[in-house]
Parts: sequence; structure tokens; C-alpha cells
Amino acid sequence: MGGPPYDCMANPLGAVRLTFEKAIGLGSGTPTHPSAFDGKDWGALELFRHFLFQESGLSQVPILNPKTLRWVQHNSLVRYRGMIQDMLGNEFYVGAYREDGCSWRTNKFTDVSQYPMESPSDTCIWERRLLYCVPVPGQSSWTEPSCDMDPNWSSQSREKRRRMDEEDEDPMDLVPEDDVKSSPITKKMRDGLPSASPEPMDLKTASSSSSMSKFQFVDKDNLPCLVKIYDSPESDLKLNDVFEFIGVLTFDSELAVEKDDSDELSNSFCDDALVHLPPNKVPRLHCLVHRKLAVHDFLPGSPIMEPKPHLVKEIREALFRHLTTVLGDDGVAAHFMLLHLLSKVHTRVDDVAVGKLSLNLTGLSKESVSVFGTRLSQTFRNLLPFTNCMPLTLEYLNTASLAPKKDYQTNRLIPGVLQLPEGSHLLVDETQLESGSLNSIGIENTKLLKNLIEFQKVEYDFQYYKVEMAADVRLLIFSEGKSNIVPADVIVPFQPSSLESSEIPVAEALEAWRWYLATVRSLPHSIGSEMQKA
Repeated sequence: MGGPPYDCMANPLGAVRLTFEKAIGLGSGTPTHPSAFDGKDWGALELFRHFLFQESGLSQVPILNPKTLRWVQHNSLVRYRGMIQDMLGNEFYVGAYREDGCSWRTNKFTDVSQYPMESPSDTCIWERRLLYCVPVPGQSSWTEPSCDMDPNWSSQSREKRRRMDEEDEDPMDLVPEDDVKSSPITKKMRDGLPSASPEPMDLKTASSSSSMSKFQFVDKDNLPCLVKIYDSPESDLKLNDVFEFIGVLTFDSELAVEKDDSDELSNSFCDDALVHLPPNKVPRLHCLVHRKLAVHDFLPGSPIMEPKPHLVKEIREALFRHLTTVLGDDGVAAHFMLLHLLSKVHTRVDDVAVGKLSLNLTGLSKESVSVFGTRLSQTFRNLLPFTNCMPLTLEYLNTASLAPKKDYQTNRLIPGVLQLPEGSHLLVDETQLESGSLNSIGIENTKLLKNLIEFQKVEYDFQYYKVEMAADVRLLIFSEGKSNIVPADVIVPFQPSSLESSEIPVAEALEAWRWYLATVRSLPHSIGSEMQKA
């Protein structure tokens, strides 16, 4: 398969257009109507998969985050790693159109038409899904892939894309952008297309929200992303799954900073105000390829391939020694801690989550937690890809939003603390809890925690009804006595005999321990008939 005449990195929409023209038989005697490709790929995805995985192009694709967003270019190829926090339904858009005397064109994988649509004689209305994605809660810093790409790539790619487009110039390419934005069909599509949102369109609000003067991220360390999915079964993507999305970024940060024209209509096919996610807060990614990520995908460096049993044993023994030192030479606690870290929900039998192992370390006070709790927290951040801490105080229980809630005013799922992906770890510090009264929120939060630790389920609040969502979260509880709020599977009295701090492990040891925990935890699980009887 020969390489495309377009740069898949800098000009992915050029490759989309090329494959579209080829698929509909542009210039041939037997053209194909674009309606044949409603909900189907016409060869564009095959081209990008070849570039990404056969030609090793994946490593060249910049990862979208607050740092790279400063220099990646509008309409370039990027990838985003995150958790599906909300599913916003579907939106309709003009997938293909044709004007009198002109050939068919496509608007797939973009919000903004590359050409003006004055009065098309024929159009194809297609559908795409909207996913609101966020960085994985509690993601450890070592899981972030390094992005060594030169920021000069942005200016180089822009110039390269300009030269390539000039070589393939079309009279329609020379139409000024202002003409595109004032196109009657653009206004018609904004006025007339159905939307997944029940709210009416407000063009004035949409215009101002999509042309705000600068980025306004709530959290500058975390970048959410609105991912638009094409031609993929709904069963492929589920709430709280962690995915890597590779696609076209359709927001120019330079324009967002320099332009301040709130009176001009935005040339997009979906009203940003409808989903309350203006582009200056949430960039858009039109997904070409997506893949679900496992823990191994977050391990940096080359994976260890099928080491010999004695090497695995040595890795386990070294990890156990490290945990023992962290826990003040308490070998019993270290044994249970290792089993706890390797636990996983393998299957469900009625309400029983088989494989979970929550752990309650008792005998801890505020003072001892400040020492050993800090050590363990740092150890978990070094070993686990996703780890979170919960300070269980009376005030926290009475005020925190643990369960996700549906807001029908904005048609959004408001995230809760317990909306976590599969394989997460949650450390609950109960040593700060003092006597007092729980209000209605505190009682509800207590029920949520008990439901999670006993059944590995979290109730999502949809106001008029509640939905139980399956979870797989390892819970570790610090408490002075046996916890009654979060009843664990195993209770271990913590008895340290040393305050000696452990040495910082070398990078090679950390990589081996991470690999061990990820690999052993993912092994198939089976219980023999004799053990089942026992």
C-alpha cells in the first residue's frame, strides 16, 4: 500500500477528502452516491490505521494535554487519553453535500466546512456520537507518556500543509473564510437540524461562547475533551472506560486567543451552547481510531516479555521486602497488602463480586498515619497507575458528592468522587473522623461507601431513579479501631516495629514491580472443584 499524497499528521482532512473522492468514484463513469456510506467507513480508517500501526506513526502523534495544546495545530492529528465521564447522545450534521455543477464534498471529521455551502442541490445528513472525556482520576505522573516532539513541528506542519493544499488547489479553496461563515446553508443547518439536547438553540449564546478570547480551563493541570465518534457500535464504548482516541483536533488555539468577534456566527454544525461546553474550555477531537487501554498500556518503556518463573519470584520477593520496610517491618501487614494490591473482581455471582479484597489496617492514630499513611500514599503513587485518597471526616461525609448525578438543566452527568475506572485504588483515612451527627447527605454517602466495598457497585443518581453501575475499586482503610462505616473483607491490626524510612527504589525496580502487579492481576482466575466445596 503506497503512502497517501497528504500528510496524515499535518493534514488528515486532506487524506479524508482523497479517500472520499476515490470511494464515490469522482471522475469515473459509475459514481457512488455518498448515502451509501452513512454510518460506514469508505477507506479513510484503513489508511490511518496503516499509518499509525504499520508505519509506526503512532509515536509521532502528539498527546493532547494542557502543555501541547499551546502549539498543536487546528485540523492536525492528535491523540487523547482519558476516561469517558459522560455520554452526551448523538448529533446530526451535513456529512456530504453537492452544489449545482460541482462535485460531492464531505464534512466528516470536522465541525467546520472547508468550503462554503451556498445552496446545495443535494445533502446527506449523518449522525455522530458525543463523549465527554476527562483525564483518569488519580492518574500517577509516571504514566504520562513523554512528548519529546519539537514545538517547531507546529509551524513546520502548517507550512507543509499549506504547500500541499496549494498543489491540490480547487477554485472552492480560494473562497475567503468570512464567506464560509456567512453561508446561508450554515445558518440553515444551525436553525433546522435536530439535536440530541432537548433545549432550544440560542445562536447568540453559541456565537459568544465559541469565540471567547482565551482558554478558560477550570483546572489547568487537567484537560477535558469532547470526542466525536463515527461509525462505531455503541457497545464498544462504555461509561468510565479508559480509551485512547486518535483523531482530528478542530480548534485553533491561536484564533481563540487573537479573535474577539462575538457577533459573528460560528460555522459549526452543532450548537456548543446546547452541551454547555464552549471550545475555549473543551477542545474537540473527531475520532478516527480508538482503543481501550489496560494497565499495561500505561507502563512506560518496553514490557517485560514472559520472564522465567524464578525471575518473577525474585521480583515478588523484592516488592514484598519493600512493602515490609514501608510498613515498619510488619510482615503480616505487608503480606495482606500485596494480596490486596493484586485483587480484582474476576466475576460476579448474584450480588457477590468474586475476587475483591478490601483491607482495613487498624491501630492507626492521627500521628502514626502522618508517618505510615504518607509512606503508603507515596508507594501507591509509585506503583499504581490510578490511586486516590479520601479524608473521611464528618464534614466531608456531610458535604461531599460521592455519586454522580444527572443535571437535566444542562443535560450533563455531574461527576462524583466514586466515579472511577476499573482497576482504581482508593485509600480511605478514617483516623480524622470524630463523633457527631450525619445529615441526609452524610447518611447517603455512608450507604454509597458500604455498597461499593461490599458489592463493588455505585448508585448513579438520575433524580427520578437510580442506576447501579458495576465497579472494580480496591479499597484500603486506615482506622483506629474496626471501621463500621466502611466494613472491609480483611481486618489487620497494624503493628510496626521500626520507624526507619525506606530508600527510594531505583527506576528499574519500580518498572519491574509495576509490571508484576499489572501482569499477575490480569491473569485468568479459576477455582477448582475441591476448593469450591471447601
